[in-house]
This record gives sequence, C-alpha cells and structure tokens, in this order.
Amino acid sequence: MVALARARVAPRWSDQGYSARLTPPAFLEAPVRQAESLEDTAHRPWPLPPGQWVMGQTWESLLFAHWRVPVASLRPHVASGVEIDTFDGSAWLGITPFRVEALRLRGLPPAPGVSRFLELNVRTYVTRDAKPGIWYFSLDAARRLAVEAARRAYRLPYHQARMRSERRADWIHYESTRVGGPERPYVFSGRYRPTGTPAPAADGSLEHFLAERYCLYTEHDGRIHRAEIHHPPWPIQPAQAAIELNTMAPDGIELPAEPPLLHFAARQDVVIWPLEPV
Repeated sequence: MVALARARVAPRWSDQGYSARLTPPAFLEAPVRQAESLEDTAHRPWPLPPGQWVMGQTWESLLFAHWRVPVASLRPHVASGVEIDTFDGSAWLGITPFRVEALRLRGLPPAPGVSRFLELNVRTYVTRDAKPGIWYFSLDAARRLAVEAARRAYRLPYHQARMRSERRADWIHYESTRVGGPERPYVFSGRYRPTGTPAPAADGSLEHFLAERYCLYTEHDGRIHRAEIHHPPWPIQPAQAAIELNTMAPDGIELPAEPPLLHFAARQDVVIWPLEPV
C-alpha cells in the first residue's frame, strides 16, 4: 500500500515485520490518523467518492526511486483501457520499498500478527476518465495472508517475498526476494535515507505528478477497475540511495543507466475504497 508512533527501540524488520512492539496508545493512534485524514480534502483533484472506505493502512519509511522510460516499453504491460501518463514527454517507472503498519478493515482495530509487514511495489502512472492514478506491475509482500487477500479483493499482482529491513544509523537497509516465481529472480537490495526537509510537492512539479494520485487501476475479466484512495498531501523529502541489486522491472523493460530520481516519505496514513468497475 508512513512514521507510526511506537516504542523507541532499535527496529529490525524481517519476513514477519519488525521486532519492536507497539505500545497500546500507539496501536490505537494509527487508526485514528487514518480516519482523520478525511478531514483534509482541499488538495484532492476530485471530490471524495460516494460510499464508505473499507480499509485503512499506514505506510512508513518509503523510498520512491523513479526512472524515465519510453512509453512504448510500458505499453505491453499496461491494459489498453488506460492511458499511460507522461511528464515532459517521458513515462516513469517507480520502485518503492516501505513498511505497512496498522492495516485494518473499517471499524476494526489492526489485527495482531497480520497488520504489519514489509512491501515493495513496482508501478507506473496512468489516467482514465480524467482521473490520474497508479498502475502496479507487481507488489511483493512478506505476509502470505495479505498477499492472498489483496489478490482477491483488489485483483492486484501481489507476490509473496522473503524480505528484511534494518535501520543502521540514519540508513534503512532493505532486501526483498520473490518466492515461488518463474526462473528469473525478482530481487531488490539496497539502502536509503532522507536528506532534506519534508514538504508537500508543488503543483505542476514532477514530484506532484509522481506522488499525488488518489486511485489505483487494475484489469479484471477484461475490464478496467478502479479503487479510490485518500491521504494527506505527501511529505516528500530528497533522498540518497545505494541500490546494489535490482531486477524488479517487468520483462522487456530495461532501466536506463543514469541514477534514478529519489525521494523519501516518513509516513502516510491512507484509507481505501472498494474496487469498482469503470
């Protein structure tokens, strides 16, 4: 699907999340923040959708690594029912490692043992009916139940992965290896950290184009579906990263040799509506 208040211990993350345990006040704080995000809607490009949101999540310690790529290289991997978005003539492929906290259904607290895990997604940006959104090529997660539930409820290409993350000083070290896939490995290994002050992206900027999107798209049974999303404006920071290994791009898409554009976000609180056919 980012910094949840928690006990101040040195966090270490693995396939099952990270070892620091939330205190009871922190356990309740994230759901409150998720619901309260709906009080701020002035930044949205269109009104909140009708009906009720069904899921809340908090995302922590996100790296946004983006590469310019030709539209033609993405087109075979994106359904024809959506238009690939471009900025200054280029499409963009993003790889985003992060941590999910406080995943829950509306009206319920986060479920112990299943509400926190590592995730890494590979994405690009698309539009349908004047609503810019996200198209996911893949989403790797360390929690099997979350993978299966998301595949069924949102028809997204989730995969189970072995994942580890550890904070060392101000660097976040992150590793992910997909489990049970085809012979080609899908692996990410690297470290990253923020380097500047967080601030909302300026309207019309590349950062705004990449971050401020309030729906996701997927294809199911030959038809485009959309899930609406809401969150506060992204608190974007410049970032540094040393990516040692990255084979996460879809087959046939070669990432350029130049370094990626890098941003960091410490936390985002999100609510999500059901998947609906367009």
